[in-house]
Amino acid sequence: MPQALLIVDMLNDFVRPQGALAVPGAQEIIPHIQRELAAARQAGHAVIYVCDAHDPDDLEFERYPAHAVAGSQGAEIIPELSPAPGDQVIPKKRLSAFYDTRLDNVISRLRPEKATVVGVVTHICVMEAVAGLCDRDIPARVPRDCVADFDQEQAAMALKRMASVFGAEIV
Repeated sequence: MPQALLIVDMLNDFVRPQGALAVPGAQEIIPHIQRELAAARQAGHAVIYVCDAHDPDDLEFERYPAHAVAGSQGAEIIPELSPAPGDQVIPKKRLSAFYDTRLDNVISRLRPEKATVVGVVTHICVMEAVAGLCDRDIPARVPRDCVADFDQEQAAMALKRMASVFGAEIV
């Protein structure tokens, strides 16, 4: 059964304490994501990194502090989760992993029967990725120990919404 692992925004600006938009708990989820990454690679599943890569004057910076500017150190994937040959790295400029990116083409070509989604931020980009998968009739799995958020109340609501609205398996 072809599957995919989507790693969302595990970038220096989100994961490192000095990052422009550091997410509490993001460093603690690294070993759990490494577990998912190792399992996906061992099983021969597709590994897809979806990464913020903003323009320096991105309008999103009116809502959030400037972060993950394309080409900056803050926009780099953390070394602990470095892509391997054959992994896909897909830049995005919006909250949705699918909006104006090549992810839709990659997913259409791969046709995974299921996708595991990990990373940050649970109630923002992780939930948007799960919603996009649902729109494409691809069941999602979200391991609780592989996501982190600024707001635990919002995170809990997002996990509940991903399960009840988008049919995600929360494990």
